[in-house]
Amino acid sequence: MLNKYPLWKSLMVLFIVAIGAIYALPNLYPEDPAVQISGLRGVETTATTLDTVKSQLDEKQISYKNIVLENGQILARFNDTEQQLRARDLLDESIGEQYSVALNLTPATPEWLASLGGTPMKLGLDLSGGVSFLMEVNMNEAIVKAQDSLVDDFRTGLRGEKIRYRSVKKANDAINIQFRNVEDLDKADSFLSKQNRDLLIETNEDTLTLSAKMTEQKLKETREYALQQNITIIRNRVNELGVAEPLVQRQGKKHIVIELPGVQDTAKAKEILNATATIEFRLVDTEGDLGAALNGRVPGSSQLLKERNGQPVLLKKRVMLTGDHIVDAGSSFDEYSRPQVNITLDSAGGSKMSNGTKNSIGKPMATVFIEYKPTDRVDAQGNTIFEKIEEVISVATIQARLGKTFRITGAGTQAEAHNLALLLRAGALIAPIQIVEERTVGPTLGAENVQLGFQAIMMGFGLVFLFMLVYYRAFGVVANLALGANLVLIVGVMSMIPGATLTLPGMAGIVLTVGMAVDANVLIFERIREEMREGKSVQQSIHQGYDAAFSTIIDANITTLIAALILFAVGTGPIKGFAVTLSIGIITSMFTAVVGTRTVVNAVWGGKRLDKLSI
Repeated sequence: MLNKYPLWKSLMVLFIVAIGAIYALPNLYPEDPAVQISGLRGVETTATTLDTVKSQLDEKQISYKNIVLENGQILARFNDTEQQLRARDLLDESIGEQYSVALNLTPATPEWLASLGGTPMKLGLDLSGGVSFLMEVNMNEAIVKAQDSLVDDFRTGLRGEKIRYRSVKKANDAINIQFRNVEDLDKADSFLSKQNRDLLIETNEDTLTLSAKMTEQKLKETREYALQQNITIIRNRVNELGVAEPLVQRQGKKHIVIELPGVQDTAKAKEILNATATIEFRLVDTEGDLGAALNGRVPGSSQLLKERNGQPVLLKKRVMLTGDHIVDAGSSFDEYSRPQVNITLDSAGGSKMSNGTKNSIGKPMATVFIEYKPTDRVDAQGNTIFEKIEEVISVATIQARLGKTFRITGAGTQAEAHNLALLLRAGALIAPIQIVEERTVGPTLGAENVQLGFQAIMMGFGLVFLFMLVYYRAFGVVANLALGANLVLIVGVMSMIPGATLTLPGMAGIVLTVGMAVDANVLIFERIREEMREGKSVQQSIHQGYDAAFSTIIDANITTLIAALILFAVGTGPIKGFAVTLSIGIITSMFTAVVGTRTVVNAVWGGKRLDKLSI
């Protein structure tokens, strides 16, 4: 019998729409403006802190929904953003030295929905408010660091092969190694060529010099590695800030976009994100003449640095270990109540530290703090020139062979030790970065954008609803039901996908999808009319209308979906947000406009003897 669906198909459609409705439901519960309070520099957030916060809010007559202490943090919910901002200003002034007071938006989803995994859609920066940074990676410094690493590898490798050399030095874009005789030069050429196939190695027997340069492919890989590693490390740092649903992604060849929804106070975020701190462990040169070094006669294998108090220290250039091997770091106090940083290394780092200290017991080892700071100068390519600052933060005698865990002291105050531990735990940036653009969106403006976007969607839906109802009558009602189900499914799918974020351009994608969804029904309904004008029966017209229009609908939607996927692949920020909602909308609209309406039409008109249709 024509136009009769088996029961299981109808139940499947109802099940899919019901699932979409359940996961779209949390969006009917607006997020509460909140203030999040957490301890700084090892300060714990306790019930006493909770009582202090409550008393201060009550004293200033700032109304709140509730205040709870969860997972070591205090979360205060408010009725509106005005009370939220007043509370933030008050608490930041009164307890801001010991606690981090940050603005936040907290879902108000009922427990039964939350138990099913239901959460509201994540709103982008333009809808929820927050701060956005565009950061530029200094690729020149990345190349320099890669060359420095090669210099150390060359020295270590040649020593391991017992190949004698006079010096290993950088010269512009090349690394030059000077030898004593042709025999050592040939051995080094053979060894280094096998070990470094991605380098251009040339020898000059007249000057007994070997020159090594990075190939274009190697330079490209180094830049790409620096960008990707910096993105990974910045993500780790953002996680340390405790920001909900942050966005960290690349833009072009050397830029990184960072969006922190809900963050209004940018000072701490900039301090953590822009820092390029790392540490190195080196032995003190106890055999060198410190006085001669102060007069400019520094040994070739040593470097003269200073401690924070200005005391000069002569160190070996050879680095025992860098901060790249640190997997965990935390601040605490030693037995004399001095701030210290407890460090845990990975297996490779633990092995290096163990090998480096086994023959150095009783010798002093220095911890060098390295930081890159942007200057006002630029290079020939227009990139900001960074100044490398090296400072000895501690000198301690190696009492025993060190392993995967140890501690360092001399990091300054407890606040400085805490920040150093955070940076080391998140990782050291491969290359320095700087903020080239900063944008802040207030929560009030974000709420206004949500309201305007919602009005645009409802206006588009309403106009289409009226047109379909007037022009296609009863079948217009079916199309409108499918249109409503389509909106529900879009919201439900957006809420279910981890990482999917609704932005203002994303709302534009939903409005566009509303028009595209009804377009499929127009094709179907017009084909049904055409079949009826040719004298076919009602059931045949419905059957032929859906079958004949299906291929056209598929072709049109697939081409649009391909365009949306390309936008998602190559676009950034707002373009990605538009592409996401458009892609989801295309898929859900094909389901509701074809399968959904066919289910309703079959249930109402299918399998019956009819002389006419209300279409």
